[in-house]
Amino acid sequence: MENAVILIAVCAYLIVMLAVGIWAGRKVKNNDDFMLAGQRLGRLILTGTLLATWTGAGTIIGRANFSYTYGPLASIFYSMGAPIGILIIYFFLAKRIRQYSKYTVPQIMQARYGQSVRVLTAIAILLAYSGIMSEQVRGLGYILHLTTGFSEELAKIIGLVMIVFLAFIGGLISVAYTDAISALLIAVGLIGGFVFILIDIGGFAGMAANLPAEKMSWSGGLTSIQLLGYALPTLFLFLGDQNMYQRFSAARSPEIAKKSALGFFFGDVLFYFVVAFLASAAAFLLPAIDADTAILRLATDTLPLALGMVLLMAGTAFIITTGNSYLLSSAGNLVHDIYRSISRRAEDPRRYLLLTRFAILGLGVLAYTIGEFFPSVLEIQVFSYTMYGAVVTPSLLAVFLWKRATPAGSIASIVTGIVATTSWEFLLDKPFDWNSILVSLPLAVLALVVVSLLTKPRTTTSEPTQLATS
Repeated sequence: MENAVILIAVCAYLIVMLAVGIWAGRKVKNNDDFMLAGQRLGRLILTGTLLATWTGAGTIIGRANFSYTYGPLASIFYSMGAPIGILIIYFFLAKRIRQYSKYTVPQIMQARYGQSVRVLTAIAILLAYSGIMSEQVRGLGYILHLTTGFSEELAKIIGLVMIVFLAFIGGLISVAYTDAISALLIAVGLIGGFVFILIDIGGFAGMAANLPAEKMSWSGGLTSIQLLGYALPTLFLFLGDQNMYQRFSAARSPEIAKKSALGFFFGDVLFYFVVAFLASAAAFLLPAIDADTAILRLATDTLPLALGMVLLMAGTAFIITTGNSYLLSSAGNLVHDIYRSISRRAEDPRRYLLLTRFAILGLGVLAYTIGEFFPSVLEIQVFSYTMYGAVVTPSLLAVFLWKRATPAGSIASIVTGIVATTSWEFLLDKPFDWNSILVSLPLAVLALVVVSLLTKPRTTTSEPTQLATS
C-alpha cells in the first residue's frame, strides 16, 4: 500500500514536470531560446537550475554510495571538489563566461585555439557526457523499480523516455523552469529526511556509536592518494562543465550570473552534507543493501510515508533535471560543433533546431548503452568526471587564465588525457586502486604546458561577444 502511494506521488510529480516542460516549450522560437533560454534567466531561476542540474544521480546515488561505503568524514573530502569549484567560478570566471555567451564549450575553445580543437573537444565531451547521462538513466530506473516492482531493465527504459522527452520538448527554457521547481522539492525532501533520521538514531553521537571505527575515520579506510583520486574528478569537471557554462551564459546579465553562483555554493554544501549523513546512517539502519540505493531504500523502508514520498520525488527531481540537462548540452555539441563544422549547407535556424532535437534521441540511446558496461553509478561517475576534467578542463581554463596556451598544446593535452584515462581504466585495470585522474590530469597539464611553450600561439582570437554565435 505504501509503495502504491509513493508511486502515485512520483507519477504526479512527473506529470507536473511534463506539463511545465510543454508550457515552457511553447516559448521556444529559435535555437537561442532552445540552448540559452533566450538569455533571460533571473537570479532565483538560475540558482535553482544550477543546483538541480549539478545534484543529480551523481549526488543522490553515486555520492550516497561513497558515504554508505566509507562513512561521513571521508565524504567531506570526496565532496570538497564542487564547493571549491563554485568559489573559483564566483571570484574569477562567472562574469567572463556570461560575456562569451556561447552555446557550447567547444565554441569557446574555437575562439582561442581554432576549428580543429573545437571538434576534438566536442568528441571528448560527448564521451564524458554519455557516461553522466547513463548515471541518470540508471538512477531513475532504481526509483521506478523500487516503487513499481517493474524489472530494472524496464524501469531504466521508462526513465530514459522521461529524460529524453523533457529535453526534446523545450530545451533549456523547459529545463530551467522544471529545475527551479525541483530545487525546492529537493530541499524539502532532504532536510525533512535528515531531521527524522537524526532524531531516530539519537543524533550524531548515535551515528558514531553504530558505525564501525573505520567508517568514522577521516579516511574511511582509503589512503590519502585514493581520497584525492575521488575528489579531483568532481573539481575539474565542475571547473569546465559545459552545463554550468551554458547556465551562466543564459543569465540576464553578467552580474546575475555572479550572484547566482553564491546561492549555488550554499545550496550545494547543504545538499552534500545531508546526503552524506543520510547514506552513512543507512549503512547501519539497512546493512547489506546495494550501496547505490542507500538514500532510496531509506525512503521506502525507514522514513514515514509522507517523508519517504517527498524524498523519492526529490530523487526523481535530481535525476530527471540533471539527465535532460546533460542530454541537451551534448546534443548541442553534436549539432553545433561537429555537424556544423563539416556541413556545407546554408545556415537555417529551424533546421538546426530540428537536428538538435533528433540528436537528443540518439544520444539518449547511446547513454543507455554505455551504462551497461559499469557495475555501479559511482564507477560511472568517477570515470565520466575524469574523462571531462582531465581531457577538456585544462585547455578550457587556459582560455581564461593563460595567454601562452597554443592550439598544438591544447590538442596534445586533449589526446593525452583521453589516452591516459582509457588506458589506466581499461587496459591496466586501475593499478594500486588509484582512480585514473591521478595519472591523466598531470599528464594532460604537462602536455599543454610543454607543447604550448614549444609552439606559437594563434595570431588572432575572437573576443567575447554578447550574443551566442556559431
